Amino acid sequence: MFDISAFSSPHTWISLLTLTFMEIVLGIDNIIFISIVVNRLPQEQQKRGRTIGLLLALLFRIGLLLSITWIVGLKTPLFTLDVPFLEPHFAVSGRDLILLAGGLFLLAKSTTEIHTKLQGEEEEASAGKYDSLLRVILQIIVIDIVFSFDSILTAVGLVDNVLVMILAVIAAMGVMLAFSGYIADFVNNNPTIKMLALSFLIMIGVLLVAEAFHQEIPKGYVYFSMFFSLIVETLNMRLRKKAAPVHLRDSQFD
Repeated sequence: MFDISAFSSPHTWISLLTLTFMEIVLGIDNIIFISIVVNRLPQEQQKRGRTIGLLLALLFRIGLLLSITWIVGLKTPLFTLDVPFLEPHFAVSGRDLILLAGGLFLLAKSTTEIHTKLQGEEEEASAGKYDSLLRVILQIIVIDIVFSFDSILTAVGLVDNVLVMILAVIAAMGVMLAFSGYIADFVNNNPTIKMLALSFLIMIGVLLVAEAFHQEIPKGYVYFSMFFSLIVETLNMRLRKKAAPVHLRDSQFD
């Protein structure tokens, strides 16, 4: 299973770097979700929650990589359905069920978080209404399974060496652990960015549900729209900061 001799080839190292980059990009969704969910914990538990969540993601991905045969088997149809808006004899596999469950979970969780924020998240936090660490970890486990599954399918499609996959996942997770705190602080300290992140998660939830029904939507479009929206919002934030002193000066003369 572990072909160490393959590392004598430059192609293997290029594959490792490419896959590591892809794992980091795919892991952004996971970091955003973990950052938002962990924010429901008391301040002193948030760093611990993020670390546990990312380490669980690492364990899930390594475990799935060591079960490549099982992963491939999940694409095998379990049963068929005859539904008007689907293709004739629509085949449902284990992969479809996992993607559907994960997509619906993301849609429900993101919508709930948006509703909570609109209703006054800060008031709820100030009243001491926090989630328990166990509840947050359980939510992270559910979404880790879905994101890990998607990540492993990408890895299998790019590389055929399991050791390269594992090293890429470990390297990517190390990068995410190093920067997760900064990303979490940036998301949680900027309400508009947090709302944008929740909107991204809704988009990803729709994408997962669509894939469960065999409607392939190129992920490049999704990631480009996310990146473009983030750039626009960053410019808006800079504009608001630049305009703030002007308003302060005007208020002093009133």
